[in-house]
Amino acid sequence: MTSLAELKLFTPSVLNKLKKLGVEDVFSLAMHLPIRYIDETIVTPIRNIQMGELSQIEAEVIRAEIVYKPKKMLLVQVKDASGSLQLRFLHFYPSQMKMFEPGSRIRVLGEARHNLFAFEMIHPQCKLIRDSDVLPQSLTPIYSLVAGVGQKTVKDAIDKLFHHFDLKTYLKDLFLPSIYEKLHLPNLYESLECIHHPKDFKEVESHEAFTSKPYQRIIFDEFLAQQLSLRSNYLIRRALSAMPLKAKNKLTTIFMDKLEFDLTDAQKKVIQEIKNDLERNYPMQRLLQGDVGSGKTVVATIAALQVIENGSQVAFMAPTEILAEQHYRKLYEWLTPLDIEVAWLTGSQSKKDREISLKMTQSGEAHIVVGTHALFQEHVIFNKLGLSIIDEQHRFGVEQRLALRKKGQLDKANEPHQLMMSATPIPRTLSMSYFADLDVSIIDELPKGREAIVTKLFSEDRRDEILKRVHEVCHTGAQVYWVCPLIEESEVLQLQTAEETYLNMQSHFQDLKVGLVHGRMKSSEKQKVMSDFVKGDIQLLVATTVIEVGVDVPNATLMVIENAERMGLSQLHQLRGRVGRGSIKSTCILLFQKKLSELARQRLKVIFENTDGFIIAQEDLNIRGPGEFLGVRQSGVPMLRIANLNRDFKLLEEAKTIADQLLEDYPEASHLHLKRWLSHANERVKV
Repeated sequence: MTSLAELKLFTPSVLNKLKKLGVEDVFSLAMHLPIRYIDETIVTPIRNIQMGELSQIEAEVIRAEIVYKPKKMLLVQVKDASGSLQLRFLHFYPSQMKMFEPGSRIRVLGEARHNLFAFEMIHPQCKLIRDSDVLPQSLTPIYSLVAGVGQKTVKDAIDKLFHHFDLKTYLKDLFLPSIYEKLHLPNLYESLECIHHPKDFKEVESHEAFTSKPYQRIIFDEFLAQQLSLRSNYLIRRALSAMPLKAKNKLTTIFMDKLEFDLTDAQKKVIQEIKNDLERNYPMQRLLQGDVGSGKTVVATIAALQVIENGSQVAFMAPTEILAEQHYRKLYEWLTPLDIEVAWLTGSQSKKDREISLKMTQSGEAHIVVGTHALFQEHVIFNKLGLSIIDEQHRFGVEQRLALRKKGQLDKANEPHQLMMSATPIPRTLSMSYFADLDVSIIDELPKGREAIVTKLFSEDRRDEILKRVHEVCHTGAQVYWVCPLIEESEVLQLQTAEETYLNMQSHFQDLKVGLVHGRMKSSEKQKVMSDFVKGDIQLLVATTVIEVGVDVPNATLMVIENAERMGLSQLHQLRGRVGRGSIKSTCILLFQKKLSELARQRLKVIFENTDGFIIAQEDLNIRGPGEFLGVRQSGVPMLRIANLNRDFKLLEEAKTIADQLLEDYPEASHLHLKRWLSHANERVKV
C-alpha cells in the first residue's frame, strides 16, 4: 500500500485528521467516494435563477459593506447583464473583503430567496475569477469531511491521484476479466473515475441509487473481500487437527428412548450434521440457530453424549447465571441417571463448592461442566476438553471464545470442537455475509403440541383491564410475568421502576404471591426467586429484561411487557418466548404509550403480526441494519462500508459462489485483493 505521506498530497496535520475518515493510503483516498454532486458546469443569468434551487452565477461586485443592525453582517451587491443580487454573510473574515472589492468578478454558487427588501443568497460559495478561468467540464463531487479539512483540499488531492499518479496501474484488476465480464462490470479504475468525475446528472442519479455499473463493481469487490476473508479463515481452521469422536450410540440411544417427547424432523437433521462434524479430524465450528423454544438444548445434549462416550469432556457456557443454572438443572436431571457427572462452575459459588467443581474438572471426573464466564478463567483446567458448547454466542466476545477454546489445547496437537447456539434468528442475508466462516444449522420447526402465542396490543389507559386479566390467570393456577420498561439512560432508574412496580403489584394483588427479579440482585437471590417461580411458589413475577434469555417455565401463560415501544424487535420476540413453553394457550400483552414514533409503530406492527423469528429478524434487519445483530462478532469480521445486504443481495450471492474457487485457483490474487480491501481490518482467524 502506497501511503499518502510518500506522495506529499497533504500536510502532516491534515493527514492526521484524515485518519478519522479512514483515509491513510492511496486506495483509501481513491475509495473516499462523494456523498453528492453539485453542478458548476453552467452559469445562470441572475434573471433566470429559480427560488430555492442551487444556482451558479458570474457577476461583478458593485459594493460591499459591513452593517451592524440588527447584528453584524457583510452585505455584497453584485450584478450581471440581466440583473442584480445581494449576498449576505453572517460569519466572515476581514480577508474575505479583498474578494469583494468593487469591480471584482466572482463566481457564486448558492440558493436564492426573497426577503422583504432584496433578492439574495445567504452564505453562498464564492471565488474570484480571471479571464483564463474556464468552467468545470464535469459535475463537482462533494465529500464527507472532518474538522479542519476543506472540500477543496480533498477534491484537489483526489484529482491529483487521477492526473499525476499512475492510478490505472495501481488499481489494476487482480482477477481474470471473465469474472467481471460475466456480471457486465467495468474495471476498478474506470469505476472510480466515473464516480469521482461523473459527466451528467443521469449518471449521478444511478450513482446515488447505487445501481450504476461503477458502483456495482465496487460493491461486488467489497463483498468479495469479505467472503474471501471469512472463507480463508474457514479453510485455515479446517487445516487444524481435532480428535475424531466416533458416534457409539450407546448413551445417546438410552437418552433418546427416555425423552418424554418426540424429536422434530429439523432436530434430527441437525443432530446428524453435528454427529458427522464430531467424527472428522478437524475442529467443528458450527452455529446452531433455532427460534425460541425450538429445542436446541436437547440437540446440544446429544452432541455432548457423543463426546462423553469417547472419553472427552464438554464445557457448556451460558452468558447469565440464571440461564447457566437452568442448563445445569436440565442436564443434571437428564444425565445423572446415565451415570454422567455434571459439574457447576460460576462466580457466585461458595469457595468450597467451587474447589470441588475445579477438582472434578481437572481430574476428568466431571464429564460435563456448566457455567458462565467463570469457565475460561485461568485456574480452570480441563482434563480432556473435546467440545465447547456456547449458548447465546453473540453475547460473548471473540477473546472470551478464544480463551475457552484454548482450554482444550493441553496436548498442543488437537483443538476442541465448538458448537455455538443462538435463539436470535439470523436473516439469510446476514448469515451469508457475516457467518460465512461457520457451518450453520437451523432448527426451523417447533415441537409438536406447542400452541402459538397470542400477541395483543394495549395502550397505557387500559391498564385496569390488564390487571384484572392477570388476577384471573393466576386464579386458574397459571403464572404471569410482568416485564418492566427498558430505561437505557439509567440502570438505577430501571431498578427503581422495577421496585416500584413490585410494591404496587404487592399492594394491588394482596391475595397473590408476587416476586421480583432484576440484574442488580445478588446471584443467590436471583436464583432463589427464579427457583420459587419455577416451582410455582410465586404466581406473579415482576422482572426487568434479565429474563429475556432462556428461562423455561411451562406453567407461565401470560406476559405483560410495559412500554413495549422502547424495545427492539428481537428483544420483544425473545421476551415473548418465555411464555408458550407448555401445551396451554399463552398470551403476550404489549403495553404502549399513546404517543408513538413512526419507528415504534413499525416495530409493534411487526411483532403483532408475526411469530416466526426469522421473519421478525429480517424486518429487524430492514429497520436497524446489521450492526445490532452482530454485536461483538464485529470484532475481527470485515464490516461493509458501501455494500448493503438487502439492496445488493444478488451481488453477495455472486461473491459467495465464487470465493472458494478463487482461493483455490488464484491464492496470490485473493491475498492481494484482501490486502487491498482489508488492510486495516483486525482479524482473529481461529474464533
